[in-house]
Amino acid sequence: MRRHLIAIAVILTAATGCDNVAWGGLDIEVRPPPTSNKSDSSEAVAPADTLPEQTHGPLLLAGLRSGSRATLVVVGELAGDALAPFPDPESLQETEALRTLTRADSRWTLFSEGVRVGTLIVDAATVEQEFCSSKLSVSGMVELVPTANGVERLLALPESTGGTRAYEPYRTLNHVYNQRVATLSIASEAIPRIGAAFPPNGLLAARQDIQAFEIAGSPGATIAATFMYQDELSITPPGQDAYSLFLVGTQEGELYEEAFIWYRPVESAGKGAPSYFNHLDWDNDGQAEILLDVFGSERRWFAALAERNGEWVRTYQDTCGLNQPSGS
Repeated sequence: MRRHLIAIAVILTAATGCDNVAWGGLDIEVRPPPTSNKSDSSEAVAPADTLPEQTHGPLLLAGLRSGSRATLVVVGELAGDALAPFPDPESLQETEALRTLTRADSRWTLFSEGVRVGTLIVDAATVEQEFCSSKLSVSGMVELVPTANGVERLLALPESTGGTRAYEPYRTLNHVYNQRVATLSIASEAIPRIGAAFPPNGLLAARQDIQAFEIAGSPGATIAATFMYQDELSITPPGQDAYSLFLVGTQEGELYEEAFIWYRPVESAGKGAPSYFNHLDWDNDGQAEILLDVFGSERRWFAALAERNGEWVRTYQDTCGLNQPSGS
C-alpha cells in the first residue's frame, strides 16, 4: 500500500386500454385484468395486482432525481453476494420484469450514500437506449426524509427487500483541499508504475471527477477520482492514445492509502471511463459495495467494486464492457 500525507417513456397508469412495449426484440402487451359479471365464486377473477411467481433475485436500480420525480434503470440482479446482469437475454424474464416493475404504484426503497432515504412510487416505464445493452427504466414520485431533500443520485431495492432496513442519518461530504491533493499524489505515483503517458497539462487539468464519501465501518473518509488523458468523461469518441485512470483512496489516520486503481488504455481495451456513482451494502452482508458509471465512446454501462480480504476489487461489469480486455 502507498501512503500519502493529507496535504429514464411509456406512461403506465391504472389503464383502461392496452399498452404495447417493444423490448429486446420482444413485443409485450400489458392489458388490464378481464372483467366478469358472473357471480359464481368458482369463476372469480384474480385481483388486478396479482403477479406471477418471482423467479429472480431482488433487482438493483440506479438513477437520478429531479424535483419530486426520479428515473432509475435496472443495474442487475442480486444473487447472494454477487451482482448479475438482468434480464438474462437468453430467457423470457423480460416479460415478468416488465410486469413487476411497471405495474401502477409499485414501490421501491431508495438509498443514497449507504443509507435509506425514501421511497419511489412507479407510474411510468421506458427503455433507455444510451446504455450499451438496452436497460429498462422506471420513473415516478419520490418521498424523501427531510435531510435528503438535496439528494440527486439514488439507488433502489424492491420494498420487499429494502423496506426492512432502518433509516439512518443521511449526510454528504464535500471534498476538501487535502483530499484533492491526495488524489493528485496517488495518481502521480500510479502513472509511471502502470506505464501511462503523463498528461502534458498536468494532473489537475486531467482530473475530471472527484468524490468524497464515508463507508460504514471504515475508520475515515474514502475518496474516488477519475483522470482522463486525451478524452472526456462522457459518451464521446476518445482522442489518440487516450486512457482513463480511476482510483480509490482510503483514509488511515492522517494518511491516505491507494486502495484501488483501474487503468484503461483505449488502444488495447476500448474506451471505458469509470466514475463514482454511489455506494450501498446492497447484498446486506455487512460490507458496502461501490457502483461505477462507465462511459464508452457510444454507450455507457455499470461496474461495481467490493472489498474482498481487505482489498478493493472489481466484482461486476456489464457484459458489454467485458467484450474487450479490461486494461486494468
